[in-house]
Amino acid sequence: MRIVADTNTFLAVALREPEKESLTKVLAGHALMAPEVLPFEIGNALTAMVKKRTLDSEEVQAALEMVNMIPVDLRTVDMRAALDIAVRFRIYAYDAYYLECATRYRAPLLTLDIGMQRVARELAIEIVELPT
Repeated sequence: MRIVADTNTFLAVALREPEKESLTKVLAGHALMAPEVLPFEIGNALTAMVKKRTLDSEEVQAALEMVNMIPVDLRTVDMRAALDIAVRFRIYAYDAYYLECATRYRAPLLTLDIGMQRVARELAIEIVELPT
């Protein structure tokens, strides 16, 4: 099965967050997809952590190497449809890109973002749940 995974899931794995083990189990045997903006979002998130002094440059490079080892099919986003979602639900366009991707490719969404999960449900997008 193809699963649309958002930025926070990649970062959770790369930064060895508590959810890493559950994410790895849930994703085993599945193909990942994401909007083509994913690498830019990851870069932005990592540099934001440097600004907050939660990561240093070596940790950024290690996280990037880890992310680059995760196979993901990057897909083009229909900007008009994504912006419609963003405006309709008053969310960031970046979040809407993942929702549009899941809608367009009829794929379930994996996100750790509760707000994005709520919008996904309203859009009738299946949510991949982590084991508890």
